[in-house]
Amino acid sequence: MTRIGVWLVGARGSVATTAVLGALAVRAGAAERTGCVTERPEFAAADLPGLGDLVFGGHDVAGTHLAKSAEPLARSGVVPPHLPVAFAEELDAVDRGIRGGVEPRPEGFARCHVDRLERDLREFAEREAVERVVVVDLSSTEPPPAQTAELAEPDLLEAALDAGTARVPASSAYAYAALRAGCSFVEFTPNAGPRPPALAALAQELGLPWAGSDGKTGETLVKSVLAPMFAARALRVRSWSSTNLLGGGDGATLADPDSNSNKTASKARGLEHLLGHPVDGPLHIDYVPDLGDTKTAWDHVSFEGFLGARMSLQFTWSGYDSALAAPLVLDLARLAAHAHRAGRVGVVPELGFFFKDPAGSDAHGLMEQWRALTDWCSEPAHGPAEGDERR
Repeated sequence: MTRIGVWLVGARGSVATTAVLGALAVRAGAAERTGCVTERPEFAAADLPGLGDLVFGGHDVAGTHLAKSAEPLARSGVVPPHLPVAFAEELDAVDRGIRGGVEPRPEGFARCHVDRLERDLREFAEREAVERVVVVDLSSTEPPPAQTAELAEPDLLEAALDAGTARVPASSAYAYAALRAGCSFVEFTPNAGPRPPALAALAQELGLPWAGSDGKTGETLVKSVLAPMFAARALRVRSWSSTNLLGGGDGATLADPDSNSNKTASKARGLEHLLGHPVDGPLHIDYVPDLGDTKTAWDHVSFEGFLGARMSLQFTWSGYDSALAAPLVLDLARLAAHAHRAGRVGVVPELGFFFKDPAGSDAHGLMEQWRALTDWCSEPAHGPAEGDERR
């Protein structure tokens, strides 16, 4: 495969900065590929684009230079302290390709807003001479969207954009522009993105793949392994309580009750499915500025065994959120490009392995998701379908 464009929404945020810097370091031999799922041998048959084939650009509402965004990550230990200096020129080059994004607009988006986003994507693809572009949403968590008419049908969305009254989340405005520009889309956050019916139908109409939602990087990753264990051993989980502490920009965003409710709903979905029965599962996310990019989760699981014996399991997960998420962003960019090249249309459920709330799939157990992903990627690679345009 030739060069693949990776357009990051929230391109100067911690996850995007770590992903870009990590890709630069790996391709230069200055870092290992630890955490990159698609580097495993199970993916060799898929002939995925290499990390060296990825070309980065993006949208962001922040004006902070990408190299500046890397400095606090180095100070906190997320990335080795020498890397931002060693790759300053390369970060500068990527930063020059970042364009201004769009803020949420309660009064509604107009066609001029999404046309500008679409134009940015098309200019990036032409300037960089890439085969196709994958857009990955890494923006801040939004409140749950209101169920408006323009989110229900493509024709209503088009009419609302023409009238300047399209009441859609910013993530869906980005998804609309990406699809119109011929790009596949990955919703790495719990945001709506392409999930509303109008956007999902547009992806189907334009013959484009998409995947989401909400990257599975920490506590929910552990849950997706432990919950099937309890179910398989016929142990009844009575309650599963979770407390999450995090700082950084994500923590600050989730201090807003509406955004917090969207995130907690995404994290909570799937536990009942995994266990096979309803369970009391209080879940809290608290902002602790002192923690910076560190995410700490504490879980208490109360379960019942033979003859009603009451027992419990507790675990603590602590890690750098950006370091956990960044390699998955690179994996998803490679896999979405593969799906696009293979002619997949609409949601790609096999990519549910990477998400807390997988679109297009009821599978939540990690190993079940792993089998679906690797079975798909073990199929021989196919070229683009007849008439496929180079994006």
